[in-house]
Amino acid sequence: MPPLSQLLVSRDRQYFDLFEEASGNIVRAADLLDQMLRSYPERADLARDILICEQDGDRITHDIIRRLNETFVTPIDREDIYALASGLDDVVDYTEEVADYLGLYQIEAPMEQAQRLAHVLLQASRQIAEAMPRLRNFDDISHYTVEVNRLENDGDRITREAVASLFHGGIDPMVVIRWKDIFERLEAAIDATETVANILEGIVIKNS
Repeated sequence: MPPLSQLLVSRDRQYFDLFEEASGNIVRAADLLDQMLRSYPERADLARDILICEQDGDRITHDIIRRLNETFVTPIDREDIYALASGLDDVVDYTEEVADYLGLYQIEAPMEQAQRLAHVLLQASRQIAEAMPRLRNFDDISHYTVEVNRLENDGDRITREAVASLFHGGIDPMVVIRWKDIFERLEAAIDATETVANILEGIVIKNS
């Protein structure tokens, strides 16, 4: 049997492996949504692939929580592991809800602001995925977190513009309600990336 120190190192690495897998999964989901909205409705079928990402995210989160319940010693605080896993899962959940709503609401063509928001989400998700490997050694990630915060501010501005545009030009009230729901889910997904960035930054500061 390997010495205890080797077992602990192996377990440490497993958490980081799972977090990197989860961050890659949010990029995949966001990339698929970006493609879906750019070519909607021709690529409406991508909703199925986004649902698979959501299911993968649930599996990764379950694996992390299971390890937490089985492991006495963890590489970072238990509450930080749980918060980070939950935050990453939220990004994919909201992304999948957007794809789902496009079909449920029988959206015929995307609004330009939705396409811009999906691209902001993709950029923010990429920043998270690029920052995640630095967590292993608690390296500085401020470059990435600053960029995620900037992107989140862009997302807020685009969402405000988008919602305001719904109330001009005599748009059918049912269309307004449907698109407002979609914009709110897109904003929630982008907000979730900022939450993840803030959690990552807190972990690095606490452990460096």
